[in-house]
Amino acid sequence: MLTIHAKNAATFLEKSKGLLGEKSPFAIFFQTRWGIHTFGMAFPIDVLILNEANSIVALKKHLKTNHIFLWNPRYKKVLELPSGTIQKEKLEKGTKITLVLD
Repeated sequence: MLTIHAKNAATFLEKSKGLLGEKSPFAIFFQTRWGIHTFGMAFPIDVLILNEANSIVALKKHLKTNHIFLWNPRYKKVLELPSGTIQKEKLEKGTKITLVLD
């Protein structure tokens, strides 16, 4: 089990902005069922999709800028991370995540 500290993007505006306009990536959590995009972002990211128990059900390493990532819409918890986090932490489907939201 891994503990991740992340910014909680709770409002529509925070979710819409995400990491857009940031100079460097950081962990950000939000909920959506419609997929994500990296259009206009300055860097690639790693993405984790979590179930209600915070276990990884889908992941994407090094999602490049100007791309889209879609997953099964039954899952809505999204964690965007700096690229390389999945490899560094050896994350895989089924890994349980403890989220500490700021």
